[in-house]
Amino acid sequence: MADPMIKYVKPLGFVWETGDPFLFCVHHQDAYPRGNGKMEPAASLAGRQIGQDFQLKDGWRMYHGHRVPGFPEHPHRGFETVTIVLEGFVDHFDSAGAAGRYGHGDVQWMTAGSGLQHAEMFPLVNEEQGNPLELFQIWLNLPKVSKMVQPCYKMLWSESIPILQSKDTQGRAIQIRLIAGDFEGTSAPAPAPDSWAAAPENQVAIWLLTLAPHAEFTLPPATVNVNRTLYFFEGSSVRINETDVPGYHAALVSARQALPLKNGPDQSRLLLLQGKPIAEPVAQYGPFVMNTQDEIQRTFEDYRQTRFGGWPWDRSDPVHPSSQGRFARYMDGSEEKKG
Repeated sequence: MADPMIKYVKPLGFVWETGDPFLFCVHHQDAYPRGNGKMEPAASLAGRQIGQDFQLKDGWRMYHGHRVPGFPEHPHRGFETVTIVLEGFVDHFDSAGAAGRYGHGDVQWMTAGSGLQHAEMFPLVNEEQGNPLELFQIWLNLPKVSKMVQPCYKMLWSESIPILQSKDTQGRAIQIRLIAGDFEGTSAPAPAPDSWAAAPENQVAIWLLTLAPHAEFTLPPATVNVNRTLYFFEGSSVRINETDVPGYHAALVSARQALPLKNGPDQSRLLLLQGKPIAEPVAQYGPFVMNTQDEIQRTFEDYRQTRFGGWPWDRSDPVHPSSQGRFARYMDGSEEKKG
């Protein structure tokens, strides 16, 4: 590609390709119908491949859910999940007995570390109208020294996440939601303590950018060698440096210099993922991410023997009551309530 600041531009699929230290990203956007009082869709499930429903039918998917949409009990080891919920709710349950409900701008930062089972269900709490859901789940790798740390999760509540509002020189609106990293003296909340993102020198950034039509914005350069990718997931066109990028494409870009963006005629939204590479071997088998195949095999053996603490809940796809507000109950028994 002729543009020295753009390494490649690729169309986005359902699972988005990422660079080290990230493993992948998925953007879930589902127009769920009203609920039936059990947090299930008040609609027929006929014609869906229940248990593996990833095809967009009638504007929504059940994913691995059989009754409630979402992801019932499943294990992880060796990495972190960062779940950004912009609309709707996620009900969390895990093998350590922790639980919660979060959404509408909240972020869950979960370190699977040595091993954890959890369920992520999408409760359809509204029985009078639809239950739209929009979220990103980002998998962030852990370095070898941290792969077997104690599992934990941390809530970054929407009230604590900076949403920076500014305008370009022509008065066109720009919004930056800081999930990780900092911008012009404003910092995102601290991530989970064992995260690669917890060390400032790794310059991990997770930003959501919203640009008004024709708005112009410049991404500042990084001060160390990082991988930086822009995911252009909403809008018709955006010019990145000298390259016109169509909607629903990703651009792997250089972070060595300031990078100008010029939006097209429609409002656009972009996700920025950036970080210093961990630069270690990656051995992955589904939800297990280690450094060698021998470690993957040991992970399977550990899981068969311990089930990573078992499953203390009475069903594999648990949900909280529809009246439950946003809250988190952590592995140490402490609890936060947000209403």
